[in-house]
Amino acid sequence: MDTPPRPTDTSLDWAVTAFLRIRPRLFGIAYRILGSVAEAEDVVQDAWLRWQSTDRSVVQDPDAFLVTTASRLAINVAQSARVRREAYVGPWLPEPIDTGTDPQVGAERGEALELAVLLVMEKLKPVERAAYVLREAFDYPYGRIAEMLRLSPANARQIVNRARKRLLAEHHESVGTAEHRRLLEAFVAAAQMGDINALEEILAADVVAYADGNGLRGAARVAVTGAGRVARIGAFSRKFFAGAEYRVVEANGHPALLITRNGAAAALALISAGPDGIDRVYSIMAPDKLRAYERSSKRSALPMP
Repeated sequence: MDTPPRPTDTSLDWAVTAFLRIRPRLFGIAYRILGSVAEAEDVVQDAWLRWQSTDRSVVQDPDAFLVTTASRLAINVAQSARVRREAYVGPWLPEPIDTGTDPQVGAERGEALELAVLLVMEKLKPVERAAYVLREAFDYPYGRIAEMLRLSPANARQIVNRARKRLLAEHHESVGTAEHRRLLEAFVAAAQMGDINALEEILAADVVAYADGNGLRGAARVAVTGAGRVARIGAFSRKFFAGAEYRVVEANGHPALLITRNGAAAALALISAGPDGIDRVYSIMAPDKLRAYERSSKRSALPMP
């Protein structure tokens, strides 16, 4: 992304143009750091307010100023969010986002976008997350990352390397998009039939299933592990399909299943898969997260904050 020239005036019109130009990247950075559509939107809004009120005549590089502002704001939100998520009922999962229609996220490099990666990133400290995202997803040089996060270049490099090793250790090798979709559709077909044997055939032995409902009735409050147990839960879920409509959509760069009742989203099912089959099953049932996913489909048409 080319940096716009330094303005000869500091008009609000120019400020709006400069902000709109970089806003997709600000959202993409904040979303990857926070794993939350709503929180990322708040960060972008706060960045705009700061940009609006700052003395723009002294800003040499508007893009760098705004990315730095958004990154630091996201770190602050991540630090406070950790406390809020400790009170969450059941497993907490990142809010999925529609990357099929949302260029703000899908246009950049795909790193740190898969739900499985975002979930592992929750184990990193906020500064580690920010440094990893800026480097791996947006390709900022270590020197620039150091300036943004108030680190030394050597420390920035060390933090990114440490985060990269942690993610490689915990995130399994992924299959391609076509195989991912095939496994998702096979899982749905077997679940609809209540076919436990068919489910076990496509599940990795160490598969883990998470249901994010924040206390919603019917959502398991603990993660379920093992192919046999996950297959039985998948077979039981055939009752969930009764009277519901469903379609394959895109979420976080991969095919996902959106289940609706009476025109309203009831659940979003995602998987991650490796050479041994489906290794993670994610069921998003919390109403606020489903609304955030639906809202993300319209993000490209959003007006100024």
